[in-house]
Amino acid sequence: MNKFCLILLGFFPSLVFASSSTQNLDLTSHWAGYLALIFFVIAYVFVMVEEFTHLRKSKSVILAAGIIWAIIGWVYASNGITHAAEAAVRHNFLEFAELFLFLLVAMTYIESMRERLVFDKLKVWLISRGFSYRQLFWLTGILAFFMSPIADNLTTALVMGAVVMAVGAGNSRFISIGFVNIVVAANAGGAFSPFGDITTLMVWQKGLVDFQQFFVLFVPSAVNYLIPATIMHFAIENEKPKALKESVDIKTGGIPITVLFLITIATAVSFHNYLHLPPAMGMMTGLGYLMIFSYFVKRSEPSEEFSEGFDLFRMVSRAEWDTLLFFFGVIVSVGGLGFMGYLALVSEAMYVELGATYANVLVGILSAIVDNIPVMFAVLTMTPDMSLGQWLLVTLTAGVGGSLLSIGSAAGVALMGQSKGYYTFVSHLKWVWAIAIGYFASIVTHIWINSALFDVPI
Repeated sequence: MNKFCLILLGFFPSLVFASSSTQNLDLTSHWAGYLALIFFVIAYVFVMVEEFTHLRKSKSVILAAGIIWAIIGWVYASNGITHAAEAAVRHNFLEFAELFLFLLVAMTYIESMRERLVFDKLKVWLISRGFSYRQLFWLTGILAFFMSPIADNLTTALVMGAVVMAVGAGNSRFISIGFVNIVVAANAGGAFSPFGDITTLMVWQKGLVDFQQFFVLFVPSAVNYLIPATIMHFAIENEKPKALKESVDIKTGGIPITVLFLITIATAVSFHNYLHLPPAMGMMTGLGYLMIFSYFVKRSEPSEEFSEGFDLFRMVSRAEWDTLLFFFGVIVSVGGLGFMGYLALVSEAMYVELGATYANVLVGILSAIVDNIPVMFAVLTMTPDMSLGQWLLVTLTAGVGGSLLSIGSAAGVALMGQSKGYYTFVSHLKWVWAIAIGYFASIVTHIWINSALFDVPI
């Protein structure tokens, strides 16, 4: 049965957690461990089929988290160990709280910019310029690549996807390939910035990679995007769609809010690098900037709009709560399974027997199937002994590996919903070979140009 669990955990490497310093019971061969593992796998199956069941992904993992810790509590209480499990679950809560507060502030800023029509202005500017299909293919891809490090890959994909849908109306081939291009570009762009993807944010908050060190991944990330984009370029018709004449004006405060978002990012970086405080504290300070500014925005709007105008707390309510609660379920569930003793099992199988490089490449491939967030959380909580170059490698692979399948990243899942059937799992799969070339080329590029970092210990 241990061998079965080892094989299963190879496919679901998220089932690990760095336990607290307490002497824990090894439950990997106990009925409680098997039962908890079954509940988590069932919950995660529901996450993977969300597109078909329309059951929000947070629901099953939150239920699984409660059941897993109830099992742990029962076993520990039966053995007269009453405080070890409590200490471990509190550690899980702290992990989630920092990530939750950081993301909540970022999502509030993004929703505020969306409500002030900042992204609509960009969309209208692009669709009214009369670009050809090939020009739009490259413009949306390059913009996605450079927006993602700041705005996150999900928001970037939705904004650029709206552009492709607007100018490609009736041209199903352009929409399909354009969406593949955006997914690859958004995920690649998010890999070289702590703010571009949840996985890079987790690595940065853990203190394993400094803020400025992420930028050495810029060239490998660019390679990851440019190779499949160049291949797909030749499948796009060199024609010019009919220009659409629209006009959008950014609402009062839209540009200042964008500037405040950049200042908030700088605040979070400064808190972490110079004051040695959690980045989440810097982000919450940035939320204070927005809260004060929102008061003046609301006061400046016409009186007839006052009750319907800019309301910061309405922006908070529009955050991706399903995503935030999903993180809670994953972190707490994974924490429970790791507390049972699966950490050593998976760490030995991946990072000792395979070696760090092969294990990190496998992490990227698995992230296309399972989801990069629990996979990266697993790696972080296993804390294998790796050099800086290897930590950057797993950051790269977890970030861009999700591009291999449409279900492998939030950007891909979101665009499948937005495309009205033009972009599907199968249409993305047609280009997986080109994306895979870019994936492996980016790994080789990183190992080559950043070879000196593979001798730098963490």
